[in-house]
Amino acid sequence: MRIALFTEVFLPKIDGVVTRLMGTLDHLAELGHEVVVFAPGNPPARYAGFRVVPVASVAFKPWYPELRVGLPTASIARTMERFHPHVVHAVNPVWLAAYGTMSSKRRDLPMLASFHTDVPEYTQRLGLEWITDTTTRWIRWIHNLAEVNLCTSQQMVEQAGAAGIRNIDLWPRAVDTIGYTPANASPDMRARLTDGHPEDRLLIYVGRLSKEKDLGVLRAVMARLPEDTRLALVGSGPHAAELQREFAGTRTVFTGYMSGKELAAAYASADVFVFPSTTETLGLVALESLASGVPVVGARAGGIPFAVQDGVDGLLFEPNDAPDMARQISRLLEDEELRGRLGAQGRASTEQYSWRAATERLVEFYELAIDRHWTNHVEPAWRIKLLGRPMPRAR
Repeated sequence: MRIALFTEVFLPKIDGVVTRLMGTLDHLAELGHEVVVFAPGNPPARYAGFRVVPVASVAFKPWYPELRVGLPTASIARTMERFHPHVVHAVNPVWLAAYGTMSSKRRDLPMLASFHTDVPEYTQRLGLEWITDTTTRWIRWIHNLAEVNLCTSQQMVEQAGAAGIRNIDLWPRAVDTIGYTPANASPDMRARLTDGHPEDRLLIYVGRLSKEKDLGVLRAVMARLPEDTRLALVGSGPHAAELQREFAGTRTVFTGYMSGKELAAAYASADVFVFPSTTETLGLVALESLASGVPVVGARAGGIPFAVQDGVDGLLFEPNDAPDMARQISRLLEDEELRGRLGAQGRASTEQYSWRAATERLVEFYELAIDRHWTNHVEPAWRIKLLGRPMPRAR
């Protein structure tokens, strides 16, 4: 199968969406499929043996300078036509991937779109309330051009349905249980994350340092925990400098970005993973922590209850409630047996979520999109024939 994949984010940026794409592309290659990736910024020329087409982009300043907004160009259309995909996959269509959906429509191609980020909620957190309603309508219209729409958690399936998005299904969760394992625990990493006090208790957060992650809650939480409790914030983002000022004088270490073996060691070397965000569609970092044998304390919001089973592999707290979050963290820190049991159960629960199984299910959804598009196929409207470039069914 030939797949044209449009994404709003890709390497060298690292986040949950990029991690999922990397795992998916690795296994699409193993399964023998062909992919061309369209991505903004300065991505690598190839990934997993697939061509990556860099797309002209501009930084989303001043709100989120790390994010690159891809711009449509004629070269995208030429590449699409030469490749002649069986299906187009639009990842989080807002700008570049939204162009991919419209390009797919103009060429009469089957399309699947995946929903990874609650963009309307993010616009409010970034102080862009004036575009939230427009963004919601735009995303609904774009997604409803697709034959299949995938969400990464059951909670987001329900939210997307309530927003008027059709043809929704669940893209199964997946996590790298080989790269993330309790065996990665490192005394040196623990000493680094605790600022030279490895005997203290260690909380860790991994992810973007941005307003929508609700990290300010952790400042109030730290004030409620014993003095031998330390916090490591792993990652960076547009809110990093402000957070460093806010956490000044506390027992907090800012590490910057980590990846690979270094990141795996950071997860496994902590006692508890803390996740105050209320805007997650899944929370891949929570799954990575569970795979590392470290229980999660997360907000009872968004996709987190789908990733973390309360009382089984972690504990949930009421959103934005610092006293409740501190209580749940204290339960784990003060009860070594409970912490060990939830960590072991978290590791066991993630072993069923293989990238291979999730990717095979994705391919089934691609086949469903193709089938829906071409079964009882209706010829494109005259506008598409006049302004677009309809293509025959790929062979």
